[in-house]
Amino acid sequence: MHIGGKAVKTATALKVELPYDGSEVGTVYRAFREQVDSAVAAAKAAGPAMGEMTREERSCILRKVHEAMLERRDALASAIVSECGKPIREARTEVERAAYTILFSSEEAHRLVGEVVPMDAEPAGKGHYAMTVREPLGVIAAITPFNFPMNLAMHKIGPALAAGNTVVHKPASTTPISGILMADIFAECGLPQGALNVITGPGGEIGDLLVFHPDVVMVTFTGSPEVGLRIRNLAGMKRVTLELGNNSAVIVDEDANLEEAAARCTAGAFAHSGQVCISVQRIYVQSRVKSEFLERMAANAGKLVIGHPREAGTDISSLITPKEAERVQGWVAEAKSAGAKVVTGGEHRGRATVEPTVLADVPETSPVMCKEVFGPVVGVNGYERLEEAIELVNRSDYGLQAGIYTRDMEKAWKAARQVHVGGFMINEIPQFRVDQMPYGGVKLSGSGREGPRYAIEEMTEPKLICWKV
Repeated sequence: MHIGGKAVKTATALKVELPYDGSEVGTVYRAFREQVDSAVAAAKAAGPAMGEMTREERSCILRKVHEAMLERRDALASAIVSECGKPIREARTEVERAAYTILFSSEEAHRLVGEVVPMDAEPAGKGHYAMTVREPLGVIAAITPFNFPMNLAMHKIGPALAAGNTVVHKPASTTPISGILMADIFAECGLPQGALNVITGPGGEIGDLLVFHPDVVMVTFTGSPEVGLRIRNLAGMKRVTLELGNNSAVIVDEDANLEEAAARCTAGAFAHSGQVCISVQRIYVQSRVKSEFLERMAANAGKLVIGHPREAGTDISSLITPKEAERVQGWVAEAKSAGAKVVTGGEHRGRATVEPTVLADVPETSPVMCKEVFGPVVGVNGYERLEEAIELVNRSDYGLQAGIYTRDMEKAWKAARQVHVGGFMINEIPQFRVDQMPYGGVKLSGSGREGPRYAIEEMTEPKLICWKV
């Protein structure tokens, strides 16, 4: 672990495994209350040093981190493959995205501005002037998931440091390696000791300790709705940002470019074996083109290569654990028993791999349609009228991102206005994300927004300064 600029071990070692075959790829150490307290204390002690730095000094450190990440992209991508089983091509893309997230954060450090308040807009304000300045909150606990262990961590760490905060990072227990490597890079690039601390171990216990800690002023969390709701309930007056997942839906109109829509939906459903918060999970296709769309989806899915994540040609590797693979296959079996048709895939292979699966005519009450699968499964159902499709999309308890494929912009804008989500894509899949955009959801998908500019707003406090002349 990294605590106060020092490498820390405990007596309890934890093995890190490659999900694809269970081979050991590394060892980390379990944090206990002592390490949590030490990490928070180190972060609090580093606060004055971060506060004294200029915006340019913080930006300069982040730019150096960006450059170091690109120089080491192969080693960092290899670490991501080792801990989460992501195919190597996707891992390289994640490193590049994470580097840009840090670059965007460095730029936002320069834009950390307040505003002049027009005090004389009412009579009592005559002779008074005021302005706001944005100040860092203090110690931020960043709790991150396994599926994008580097980029989603940088979405929390980059903006927090750009704004002058300090961080205690708790990576997912299955994917701690990349977080530790990034702490090394930040230290090498001149970040003050204690400004970024990394602690490892079981999320439930360590997460509770961080949420309850009196010196932690904000918790930013990406993970399951169940854990997110627990954090929200326990946090009290602390600021909380939650990104809690989705069951992303796409509407495919009869006039859509079916070749493009099917190709993009295939990519959006099966990247990282569907273990993406905005994976395409539900597709509502106008009934007159449903058969053609299903044929294209099945053909595309059948071309995906299942294999070891280090092989250059691999498209599908594995889920994070065998238990998750068993759960996903169980959900597919439930859908079949409820009347869904398996168009392609659905079988459990090897240790933790599930074939890319396309289902048709899935009951809306099946878990694969109303919960978050977080696996390589997509359900395709038909609709007659656009209003029907919009109602089906909105029926979900989630609301992160959704999309529509159509050439009719009147329909597109109608759907964009009526679908209740944090982000809506027109002629693009809901899995689309570039890292400077605002990203977050409604309903059980969470609260607050990520993207460096928007995260910094969450991670700073506007202070009013008023003077009389």
